[in-house]
Amino acid sequence: MITDNLEWLSRLSSLKSLRIGSTDFTKASNWLQVIQSHPSLSVLVLEECDFAEVDPSSLSRFNSSNSLAVLSLTSGFSLHPSTFPLLLNISSNLVQLDLSSNNLSGSIPDSFENMPALEFIKFYNNRLEGGIPKSMGNLCSLQALDMRFNNLSEPLTVTLEKLSGCAKDSLEILALAFNDLYGSMPSFVPFSSLTILELQNNRLSGRVQDNFGNFSELTFLNLAGNRFTGPLPDLSRLSWLRNLYLASNQLEGPFPVSIGKMSQLVLLDVSSNALNGVISEAHLFNLSQLRLLFISFNSLSLNLSSDWIPPFQLDYIEMRSCELGPQFPGWLRRQTNFSHLDISHSKISDAIPYWFWNLPSRLMYLNLSFNNISGSVPNLPLKLDYIPVIDLRSNLFYGPIPQFFSNSTVLDLSNNMFCGPLSFLCTKTDNLLGYLDLSNNLLSGSIPDCWMTYRLLTVINLENNNLSGIIPNSVGSLALLESLRLRNTSLYGELPQSLENCRGLKLLDLGENKLTGIIPPWLGERLKSLIALCLRSNGFHGNIPSTLCRQQFLQILDLSLNNLSGTIPSCLNNLTAMAHLRSLQATVHSSYPYADADFTGSFTSNIWMMGTYDDHLLVIWKGLEQEYGKTLGLLKIIDLSSNQLSGEIPEEIASLQGLITLNLSRNMLRGSIIRGIGQLQRLESLDLSTNSLSGEIPKSMVDLSFLSVLDLSNNNLSGKIPLSTQLQSFNGSSYSGNPGLCGAPLSKCPGDEITRPPNNGGSESSTDRDEELFEPLWFFTGMAAGFVIGFWGVLGTLLLNRSWRHRYFGFLSKLGEWICLTMALKMAKLQRRL
Repeated sequence: MITDNLEWLSRLSSLKSLRIGSTDFTKASNWLQVIQSHPSLSVLVLEECDFAEVDPSSLSRFNSSNSLAVLSLTSGFSLHPSTFPLLLNISSNLVQLDLSSNNLSGSIPDSFENMPALEFIKFYNNRLEGGIPKSMGNLCSLQALDMRFNNLSEPLTVTLEKLSGCAKDSLEILALAFNDLYGSMPSFVPFSSLTILELQNNRLSGRVQDNFGNFSELTFLNLAGNRFTGPLPDLSRLSWLRNLYLASNQLEGPFPVSIGKMSQLVLLDVSSNALNGVISEAHLFNLSQLRLLFISFNSLSLNLSSDWIPPFQLDYIEMRSCELGPQFPGWLRRQTNFSHLDISHSKISDAIPYWFWNLPSRLMYLNLSFNNISGSVPNLPLKLDYIPVIDLRSNLFYGPIPQFFSNSTVLDLSNNMFCGPLSFLCTKTDNLLGYLDLSNNLLSGSIPDCWMTYRLLTVINLENNNLSGIIPNSVGSLALLESLRLRNTSLYGELPQSLENCRGLKLLDLGENKLTGIIPPWLGERLKSLIALCLRSNGFHGNIPSTLCRQQFLQILDLSLNNLSGTIPSCLNNLTAMAHLRSLQATVHSSYPYADADFTGSFTSNIWMMGTYDDHLLVIWKGLEQEYGKTLGLLKIIDLSSNQLSGEIPEEIASLQGLITLNLSRNMLRGSIIRGIGQLQRLESLDLSTNSLSGEIPKSMVDLSFLSVLDLSNNNLSGKIPLSTQLQSFNGSSYSGNPGLCGAPLSKCPGDEITRPPNNGGSESSTDRDEELFEPLWFFTGMAAGFVIGFWGVLGTLLLNRSWRHRYFGFLSKLGEWICLTMALKMAKLQRRL
């Protein structure tokens, strides 16, 4: 909606409350003047509106509104910075002021004395800088101050001192999180009425003092995401504290017994610190109200007896990387109401008890990964209220996969010993699964043809199983699919054309199967988002389609170990991502949806979130098979080896300056190595072996300074190997099988030896030979003697003169390098003569 002016508002003289959203006021230059002069308006809420710049001369110098008590201008797109100070002079009776999410910048005007009745100030999510104005501390009725998500930068002690006027007795909520406040936590904070203190994600440091502050009413304390050090503080005097966040600091030492005295605690988060030692029943016996417990990413051990009955029923149990094993924690049997359970990386080496699978109906997240938990999962008729995330990867589970696992948003069972068919995937007609990883198991049978029911699926990984059959057509119905990995699953047949509908695919790995047919042109025409394409070790035949050259994001192209023929497409220089020296990102990400719930414990409905999956791919890197994940996006590889390709290497490949690995070996290529090979300055691995290449090695190869793997063997190359530190560092096997090649590291080329005229009919006397052998020895002896005499001749002076001493030893270092080089050359010459 667009409005030209607000004159109509002044005619509604009895109006007390006005709420407007998503309106364009940029043509209503008098908007603030009308508001200021309205006789009875007490509540004004304008959300997601655009505002015009205000002419200060059109306004009263003093706040003239006697009625306005609530002013909320939030999520505006163009609230002009000059308007900010004017709003602080709008009404002496203002009680609530909310200017959140308006992109306000600069310092906060020190003008709050004009609004003595203020109780609520919210400047959340702007770009305000500097510190809190001192006049805020004189607002004797101030109850809540929310400055989160700004750029405030000053010592915390200064901020608190500014607020220690009469506001210290009334302030109940102080939210300064996500700023740039720094310094230490004061030993005493004088806010007797404070109930909520949010200081998370600043740059606060030092120790948190025991029982700091006179916080008799404090219920919520968040100091997470700072740089606090030392032990966990004793906060047992904060008797009403319900939520305590100390995560992501540098706290160390044991888990204090004093925590157990905080009987009102509902949430405790000390994750991602350096805490150590043992948590026993004594630490937890009095926490009857506890519902959310986060102790992950510490070095803590839990010593709880299997028959212990906890005084609490937890909603969230986050104990990742703590030591709970080796036995499966028996105390979990009495936790019957949890929604989130993460005991991954917890050193459990035990069979999972049958009672565990009687899971709570409100389960939303289950993570037992990276343990040595064994046993099968019973096919129970579980009815869950929500659609959970289930992560059991990297354990010793075996047996068939139960049907209730299909009712998940994320299912990761990889690296186990699950067996049997994939029929559990076809038990529902409408599935909300977004991520599926069943790789590295013992699954058998064919891939089911029911993927049309998985409309949200973005990641599929079935690699390294005992599957067989064809790729089903219904895979093409996965319009959101970004990653498909079916490597080493004994698949056969041709690529289904329906796969061209998966236009969001970033990674397609079908390597090490028995697929046949041609590489279809639609791979390049339709799948325009591909970053990695691996079809290695199959039975594909025919030409490499030129449509692959249209892949502007492609960084990994592996078509090796097939039956491809014809020439290498000259259009490969159009692979834009390989031509760029830099990669857009180090990791290849795929996104997937999953269901979560309100973190506060309200599970009335699902909240859909987006997770991020770091793609992995097995590649041949410098002759070795390696899996890359976090750095996959840095690789730029073309591998066309072990095919039947013929013709010449296209010169256009030299344009791919970001290329790191080029493997064209074991083909039938002829002609010469491209002259511009030296332009591939990022190249680390080059394999052109076992072809029919001829001619000389281009001199430009000396520019490949990063080259660490080179194989030009078994060709028809000739001439002298160009001289460079790099090319001579490789073993002779890199050049073997080329009879016409010579020069280091192979044998010398004809003419490299300087022939000397024979003495006395072509024979040398033993005396002459001995003189030649001893000549270098006299040289080294004389040089060493001169060095020693010269050194001790100046030593006394150097000991007495500091500046001379520094200069001399700098010179001596360089002289030593020259001597070592000279000696090495002389010794090499001597050895050749011997």
